Amino acid sequence: MSRAAYYKWLNRQPTALEIENKHLVYSIQHLYTQVDGIYGYRRITMSINRKRKTEGLKRVNKKRIYRLMQICGLEAVIRRRPKKYRKAKPDYVAENVLAREFTAEKPNEKWCTDVTEFKYGNGKKAYLSAIIDLYDKSIVNYVLSHSNNNEPVFKTIRPAIRQLSKNEFPILHSDRGYQYTSKEFKRIMENAKLIHSMSRVGRCIDNGPIEAFWGTLKVEKYYLHKFETYEELEHAIDTYIKFYNNERYQETLNGLSPLEYRSQAA
Repeated sequence: MSRAAYYKWLNRQPTALEIENKHLVYSIQHLYTQVDGIYGYRRITMSINRKRKTEGLKRVNKKRIYRLMQICGLEAVIRRRPKKYRKAKPDYVAENVLAREFTAEKPNEKWCTDVTEFKYGNGKKAYLSAIIDLYDKSIVNYVLSHSNNNEPVFKTIRPAIRQLSKNEFPILHSDRGYQYTSKEFKRIMENAKLIHSMSRVGRCIDNGPIEAFWGTLKVEKYYLHKFETYEELEHAIDTYIKFYNNERYQETLNGLSPLEYRSQAA
C-alpha cells in the first residue's frame, strides 16, 4: 500500500450506509441481550422494523440483519437450524459375526464399540467413543471429543489394540457408522488381524452391551448434573468410568467390579 493510499484511508469519513449499520448493530446487540438470545434474525428484524416505523425510518431487510448478526457472532440459542448431512456410501460393510452372542470365555475375546452424544452449556455437544469387553463388561478404552468424526474412533481403537498380547485377536463389533465403514478403519482392523462384526441396518440391539453402558452412564452420572463446560463433562466421565471399572459391583460378575473379575481370569 502506498503512503498516499494509507493516509487517504486513515482520514476517510464513514459513509451513510456504514453509519446506519453501526446503529443497527447497536440495536441488534441491545435487543439480543434483552431477550437472552432467544430471538433469531427474523424476530430481531421484526422488532427493529417496528421501532423504525415509529421513528419514520425505512424498513431494513432481514438478510441485512442476518449478515450483521453473523458479523457479531450472534444466533438464537433455541431451534437452531439442523446441519444437513449428505449420506455417504460406506467403503465396506462387515457381516454380523457376533450375532448377539454377548458372552465371552476370556478377556479380549469379544469387544463392542460405539459413539454417543452429550450436551453441555448452551446447546454445545461432545461425543464419547468407547470399547467394552464382553467378558467382564469393562471399558477397555475411551475418548471424549468435541467432534463426531473419524479421529476419536481411531484414537479409541489404536491404544486398545496396542495392549493386546501377540495371541489375542478379538471380534470387534460396531454399528454401520461412517467411521467404522471407512477405508482407514478397515486398514487398522486388518493390520491388527481383528475380526470386524457389524450390526444389521436398524438393529440397535445387535450392539446391545455398549448401548446398555451408555444408558447406565447417563442415568447414574450425566442426567444427575448440569454441565456448563466441556471440562466439567470430561471430569465427570473420567470419574465415572474409573468408578465403573474398579468399584461398581455387578451381580452378573459374582458381586465383583469388572476389573476385579478380570483379575481373577489373569
